Amino acid sequence: MAEDEQIKPTAERHVPVLLDRCVNLLSVGVEAAVAAGRAPVVVDATLGMGGHSEAILTRFPTVTLVGIDRDEQALALAGARLAPFGARAKLVHAVYDEIPEVLEGLGLDGADGVLMDLGVSSLQLDERQRGFAYSYDAPLDMRMDTSRGMTAADVVNTYSVEDLTRIIRSWGEEKFAGRIARNIVAEREKEPFTTTGRLVEAIRAVVPAAAARTGGHPAKRTFQALRIEVNEELDVLSRAVPAAIDVLHLGGRIVVMSYHSLEDRIVKTALQSRSRSSAPPGFPVELEEHRPELKTITKGTETPTEAEIAENPRAASARLRAAQRIRTRSGR
Repeated sequence: MAEDEQIKPTAERHVPVLLDRCVNLLSVGVEAAVAAGRAPVVVDATLGMGGHSEAILTRFPTVTLVGIDRDEQALALAGARLAPFGARAKLVHAVYDEIPEVLEGLGLDGADGVLMDLGVSSLQLDERQRGFAYSYDAPLDMRMDTSRGMTAADVVNTYSVEDLTRIIRSWGEEKFAGRIARNIVAEREKEPFTTTGRLVEAIRAVVPAAAARTGGHPAKRTFQALRIEVNEELDVLSRAVPAAIDVLHLGGRIVVMSYHSLEDRIVKTALQSRSRSSAPPGFPVELEEHRPELKTITKGTETPTEAEIAENPRAASARLRAAQRIRTRSGR
């Protein structure tokens, strides 16, 4: 951590993405809980440095906020930021596909809002030793939870050419995946990769300069692919969205911000599948159990305004989707 970041308050280091819009969308679920005579619960499934959670707790004085993060450093920083809210903020070290288990462990029977802000956090990008960024040299780690699991170095030093090609092409949507994978394997035979800088050099050596001029940094897509692989991000997301829907009380809302097409596709599929009737084609009567469970709130994806991007440049690629629970199977 840079010296100026050590002394800078967390609130100044972190500007939450689409903050007002997210809080406004969640407000309907909170109001539904209050109208039903229930103490509202909101889950911030990707707590980060706690900016969204702080705004939720401030705006809704009766809300219990459950913050989940796999990153222990983020939990510590968010814990300090949210300490003034006392027992209303309950922070848990877990992966966000474990939402049902987290709520059960806290003695809560569901939630009135779930917020997911996907991808790599500002904290992880800014902390050089974490190895998420390609713009400076650092240990080749990329784990969101540094207490367990394989690192990016493990991936690039042990995966076959075929497996490296597959993940770089699939998770990074990189058209030069084969070239990059072959060069990684050739270079690791000379010496194992330990730093981001050497990996960037291996990638840059085989990506045509013309492609780099038009497609951004030549290592961007490969680093995205490695991060997704190390943290199993898309597998976790595929489990997490249905799990979040399942814990919602009637009237509760799920709000998800994604940052690339792979994430958004998973979110879109999960929300749409629960927003349609499950009655067989041609069925004469739509039974209660066939009615949609969700109503989509956003039309497609909503994108940030110029003002929101100016406030936080990292919001530029954000895509927001939201839906509301209109039928439950469990009677919540």
